Amino acid sequence: MKSYLLKNARLVDGSAAEPSEPIQVLVEGGKVREVSKNISASADETIDLTGKVLMPGLIDCHVHTIAAGASFARNAELPDSLVTARATLVLRGMLMRGFTTVRDAGGADYGFKCAVDEGIFLSPRLVISGKALSQTGGHADFRGRFNSRPEVQYGFPLGALGRVCDGVPEIRRAAREEIKGGADFIKIMANGGAASPTDPIHFLGFSREELLAVVEEAKNAGTYVAAHLYTDEAIHRAIEAGVHSLEHCNLIRPDTAEYAVDQGCIAVPTLVAFEALASEGASVGFSPDSLAKVEVIRSAGMESLTIMRDAGLPMAYGSDLLGELQRHQSEEFVIRGSVLPPHEVIASATSVAAKLVRMEGKIGTVAPDAFADLIVIDGNPLDDLSLLTRQGQHMSLIMREGVIVKRN
Repeated sequence: MKSYLLKNARLVDGSAAEPSEPIQVLVEGGKVREVSKNISASADETIDLTGKVLMPGLIDCHVHTIAAGASFARNAELPDSLVTARATLVLRGMLMRGFTTVRDAGGADYGFKCAVDEGIFLSPRLVISGKALSQTGGHADFRGRFNSRPEVQYGFPLGALGRVCDGVPEIRRAAREEIKGGADFIKIMANGGAASPTDPIHFLGFSREELLAVVEEAKNAGTYVAAHLYTDEAIHRAIEAGVHSLEHCNLIRPDTAEYAVDQGCIAVPTLVAFEALASEGASVGFSPDSLAKVEVIRSAGMESLTIMRDAGLPMAYGSDLLGELQRHQSEEFVIRGSVLPPHEVIASATSVAAKLVRMEGKIGTVAPDAFADLIVIDGNPLDDLSLLTRQGQHMSLIMREGVIVKRN
């Protein structure tokens, strides 16, 4: 594997409000070997980054890589071969936007992760939940009100977001099966949702006993539960049950945000998903009922960022976009930047995200022994977060584990 010496690199990683003084970075064997003002070791190639900014590869903690279309109900009807082929394009697009690691929050399976690890196609590193767990009529149950056909119990199609399980024995079994199948964490639907047909936003997913059971199963396996949540009531009961990763959180209130901090939780806002659906949802097939639910969530999103920041609740980066709307993935930076300081927004996609996926020191940082996931920006994103948008237009170099996948 080729080695690189990056010279005159000003580092932006979210830890400071200004870029670092110029440094040098040595990349060998897919990892960062040395970071210093002066490196004496030689490399196969030296790259001068004068006038540019070096960043660790970005991390998106809420994606659905199998959602090449905006309808999960239709995705679940497609053959796995077609879902896979389309997902390779979705993942390549994410990588070309500078996201070198993504956390799939429902859908992708372990075979897909193996294909990524084997380098069969260009992709970010994958962290997966397997199929998301939902109760009957919950956010991963896409049967309409007049569809009484039994839900699939085994052999789930790759295009399916999740699986339905009811009662403590079923949710325990489902969690164990997902962990056995290679899930890195467990995803549950603990609130109503916009994309599903029969669950208003205020619906609470699963009983308290079911929530406690799935958290116990995750802890027994040495991992955690991430929960789809919007309302303050749903968030609070999920925290009480031991849920660690709080997805969305648009309707959170200050007391619950402070409680989440006390319990060591991490939130994953996904405001760009609702902005994109509000403007383009009808064109990708969202029903008027679903769009009405989107508006309830979207209108409270910006306030939620302030509430969580004031409470000191860590926020990881998430996008949660579906189908052709995935092209908006990077615009979450600009949305958050209208409320939060730029370096905190960047940290959400570097150090905070790395902590959530339990890869601190390996990703989201430019430090010795970290994976050489690096991006080079033409300009300073601390002055203009939009430099991280436009499909990687301002990224002159993208490196994933020591391999350059884009270079201008």
